[in-house]
Amino acid sequence: MVASTIRSLPHPLGMTRSRTRTFLAPPRPTPPTAAPAEPGARAVRRDAGLWGFERALQRQGFEFVAGADEAGRGACAGPLVVAAVVLPAGRRGQVPGLADSKLLTFAAREQVYAQVVRRAVAWSVVVIPPADVDRRGLHVSNVEGMRRAVAGLHPAPAYVLLDGFPVKGLGLPGLAVWKGDRVAACVAAASVVAKVTRDRIMIALHESFPEYDFARHKGYSTPDHAAALRAHGPCVQHRFSYVNVLASLRFGQGGVLVGDDDENLLDDLTGYQADVGDDSHVTPVWPSEEESA
Repeated sequence: MVASTIRSLPHPLGMTRSRTRTFLAPPRPTPPTAAPAEPGARAVRRDAGLWGFERALQRQGFEFVAGADEAGRGACAGPLVVAAVVLPAGRRGQVPGLADSKLLTFAAREQVYAQVVRRAVAWSVVVIPPADVDRRGLHVSNVEGMRRAVAGLHPAPAYVLLDGFPVKGLGLPGLAVWKGDRVAACVAAASVVAKVTRDRIMIALHESFPEYDFARHKGYSTPDHAAALRAHGPCVQHRFSYVNVLASLRFGQGGVLVGDDDENLLDDLTGYQADVGDDSHVTPVWPSEEESA
């Protein structure tokens, strides 16, 4: 029971009055009970670590679970790189040091990359040049890259875990996992493969375009990169659909300078095929050197 004193407004004749009322407090709501799980349903335990999603899916009969992720979405220069990886079940799939590539140092990523490509049941990489990102748009290029990377896996996976957003047209059941590269091992492995592949490409690009210092910032928008754009203008490896790159056309004194009124800008931009190590799993989507000659 709850007692409450209610004091009224002053009486016109100067008198006041008060009264006390007693209320019955309403009962506290009972927390809803969890709905019974469907027969055969499996839950992913929060303490299952990076391998919880794969284990739960494998117990449901999905033998090969792929993870897909990309590197280079936020960069204003260099390619967009998408990777897909299937890790084996059991201890062999528990890659030492595996984590989201953004949480690893350069040296640690290289070590994890070597372990992933050695242990993986299958892995695949798609490299999308900046000119294609400009033509088709970043999101469309990313989605197409995911499809191509998953299609390049042999043996084919039975299920796909994606980092962040769903992708239609995979031809397989899949699940978009928020921050998947931090909660699913196969997605973390894909993030490492994509990041290391792209880093190697950007380091190779530094040899051809040293004035931009691609080896340091990997094509992302840093103060040093912005200063180089103002000083030299953009080169063929920049993404001209990005506002900061377009703005730099007015300041550049060197590099590849194209006026704002050049309608053939994107047609003039060509890619190249960089040495990314073992390229048997890498699918470039621009012409080879022989085709470009």
